[in-house]
Amino acid sequence: MRGMLARAQALISESALRGNLTALARRAGARLLLPVKADAYGHGLEIVARVAAHHPDVWGLAVAVPREAVALAALGLGKPILLLTPPAPEEVGPLADLGVRLPVASVAEADALPPHARAHLKVDTGMNRLGARPDEAIRVGQRLAERGLLEGAYTHFATADEPDPSFAREQFARFQGVLDALPPVLAHAANGGGILSFGPLPGLSLARPGLASYGFAPTHLREKAPLTPAMTLKARVTHVHAVHPGESVSYGGLWQAGRETSVATVGIGYADGYPRNATGRAQVLVQGERRPVLGRICMDQCMVDVTGLEVRVGDWVEVWGGGEITVTDVAGWGDTVEYEVLTGLGARVERVAEG
Repeated sequence: MRGMLARAQALISESALRGNLTALARRAGARLLLPVKADAYGHGLEIVARVAAHHPDVWGLAVAVPREAVALAALGLGKPILLLTPPAPEEVGPLADLGVRLPVASVAEADALPPHARAHLKVDTGMNRLGARPDEAIRVGQRLAERGLLEGAYTHFATADEPDPSFAREQFARFQGVLDALPPVLAHAANGGGILSFGPLPGLSLARPGLASYGFAPTHLREKAPLTPAMTLKARVTHVHAVHPGESVSYGGLWQAGRETSVATVGIGYADGYPRNATGRAQVLVQGERRPVLGRICMDQCMVDVTGLEVRVGDWVEVWGGGEITVTDVAGWGDTVEYEVLTGLGARVERVAEG
């Protein structure tokens, strides 16, 4: 609403996104099918999709659920959209009418597609989550080809980002066996870990980097491509007050002041995606200085030690970015992973595109 100030903002660097996409496409030796599920990994669907739509290395965009596909189609960006997970039977027709590419993993699903649909065969090579096992996948793919509906085929690596990616290589061999039995299709398997671990993979038309597109990679793979985190999260100071020696801060009285302490209340909490499990470990940047978050992180806010600083209501505090305090740091404090922190970023956090 006009006139209402955002308590927290996620600044999304379009230049970082573009650079990551270019680096990953070069490493993969293929164009990209960019996952923008879960609000583009928390970065804002519209912001990321518009950057991707104008990037020459991006073939299309991928989402996880039909509502995401509908929202993406409504942007009218002109890029192919792939739904990665199975729709309900009653959703198939409307999605096909929008031009959304549909995942198919059974002959029954293949036969139920309308004649104007375009399908990507989902092959389960060892993830054991979705898809048809290789022998059945060949039959499904051949049926789709007979109907003139087969555009692509894909699988998903379970261990490509691990130090030992040997199981991913086994998966790829199984996938190649399926591809060899089908007419030429748009084939994709390499997630971010696969791209960074293996580089170009023979026979793949597309690569499908998820978290890597947004600037993150496992430590042992970071030197494989120049990636830059695209998000900086900041939140406003909403209150500044003194806490006297012996007084406690926040629920449960976990933190107690040993000296006169200046405390800033900051407008972000676990309802916004700042992990409650980071209590007792979290830090933020205040005027360029690391300062501890005091006591238990609340639903809508947290408290920070700003003793010795001239802090006013309305000032910004950096919660994470690409430098001093990162999403990786916050995930570690919260005993979780970057994926969960980023995708948990709530709707109350305003997404703002930067150049």
